Amino acid sequence: MAASGLFTKRDTSNISYEAVQPLIKWTYVWMFIGLVITSVIAVFTDATTLFYDNPGILIGAFIGEIVLVIALSWAINRLSPTIAALMFVVYAALNGLTLSLVVQAYTGASVTMAFVSTAAIFAVMSVFAFTTKVDLLQYRNYFFIAVIGLLVALVVNIFLRSSALDMLISFAGVLIFVGLTAYDTQKLKYMAASPQFQADGSAVAKYSIYGALRLYLDFVNLFLYLLRILGRRR
Repeated sequence: MAASGLFTKRDTSNISYEAVQPLIKWTYVWMFIGLVITSVIAVFTDATTLFYDNPGILIGAFIGEIVLVIALSWAINRLSPTIAALMFVVYAALNGLTLSLVVQAYTGASVTMAFVSTAAIFAVMSVFAFTTKVDLLQYRNYFFIAVIGLLVALVVNIFLRSSALDMLISFAGVLIFVGLTAYDTQKLKYMAASPQFQADGSAVAKYSIYGALRLYLDFVNLFLYLLRILGRRR
């Protein structure tokens, strides 16, 4: 069964905490592990020396991240929990390497402010997603179009080098990933309510990593766009 098949609209008004707790708990545990790995590597990696002296490492890290995200997203049902966990840890480590370039370009106070702001917004949107009666899954196509539009704007601005457009993209990115945080969190709630996760420990182990990857990506992207808005360069 594909992961997307679990994300169907359902009445969750009578779902008990005990019913969804295992998957949700482990999803957030894995997300926290991923963020810790990424943060430690990003802060303590000397990106200037590592990447400018060895540009192949940066290219390899980017390619590795793309491959791992695609593999985890599309093959999660065929992976063992151990392999899925290993892939997620490797992805978080590679992302830490590439983010070290960004972190070292801004002051420590800016990075801290952006991180704290991201954590606060993420927490608020998570609570909203778990408590709202609005079915956020109905906006799936809108989020997809918004992400594609954001990517197109980023590519266009590589050539235009417009500071005004860059700031507009940053604000749009914040809004999009604030929305995606709530969207993916509610998908996690629906998935956790599936009968499959009440009796299958292996499914919980695998899909908690899949859910962690989605929320991790929302958190990191939200952090990066907030850093572009709030950050002061060294």
